[in-house]
Amino acid sequence: MGWEKANHHRTLSSLKKKGEMMTNPQIVECVPNISEGKNTEIVQRCIQSIESVKGVKMVDFSSDPDHNRSVLTFIGPIEEVLEAAYQLTVQALNLIDLRSHSGTHPRMGAVDVIPIIPLLNITMEECIQASDRLAKRIGESLHVPVYLYANSAKSENRKKLPSIRKGEFEGFDTKITCEEWKPDYGPCKKHPSAGVIAIGAREFLIAYNVYLDTIDEKIAETIAKSIRESSGGHKYLQAKGMFISEKNMAQVSMNILDFKKLPLYRVIELVRMEAKRFGVSIKETELIGLIPIQAVLSSFAYYAQLPSLDASQVIEMKL
Repeated sequence: MGWEKANHHRTLSSLKKKGEMMTNPQIVECVPNISEGKNTEIVQRCIQSIESVKGVKMVDFSSDPDHNRSVLTFIGPIEEVLEAAYQLTVQALNLIDLRSHSGTHPRMGAVDVIPIIPLLNITMEECIQASDRLAKRIGESLHVPVYLYANSAKSENRKKLPSIRKGEFEGFDTKITCEEWKPDYGPCKKHPSAGVIAIGAREFLIAYNVYLDTIDEKIAETIAKSIRESSGGHKYLQAKGMFISEKNMAQVSMNILDFKKLPLYRVIELVRMEAKRFGVSIKETELIGLIPIQAVLSSFAYYAQLPSLDASQVIEMKL
């Protein structure tokens, strides 16, 4: 957790330099979410499975025991990233059993979702094709049902992850038998311990949580409902309210699907405005995974009233 790691830019730059002898190395980011946030040994073994693939670089991970979920972020050439995602899935299937899993974050699989994001010298269409290859391999060789989502989705009702995940692990016993929810790859029966997986290519997403100075989960959920797209709120925003016992605070947990069209500062102010209706304020916020420098700069420019701020004015960008 925490703010963007300073070495993220340097890591990407070093990968680019190493690839100078190659012809246009295709670099992608992969951000799988696994349904384990309490057992650090399991999380570390999952990370090791990723790092076992040469050419792939882990750049960030965060675990939350209340969510009982970990977000792993790695980058590298597309084929190596696909291999690392596959090895992670193999490891997670051996270590994570959703029949005994509980947490505040919705989940449907041991590896819940595997997003692939284009970074360098690769198009979205190429990432879509890559996600399809990975989905086919996992579905056929590991016998886990796989749904293609986001830009990889083959039908409109599968574009949004919450639509696929609705009913969660327990609900897929019956959901998967419906023709509408037949998986894109793998058996038409959920894996007994690992559930199902969503895989897809998408743009950069910012996972951002706001903690409120209240323990009332209903207030957080009311705020989430008022601002999220699915309830008639803002486009490009997913939100859910929950109580986090570790913090003893209610939380509005959010995904910003397009930070260029819905900047971070606007999301903060939306939550702040809605919270005032209940006499509640923002206590603190939390970033999960990494964030693009432009998203940070746009919010800093807003609060510092620097309308002409540019990335070229950040000294680290000159290094």
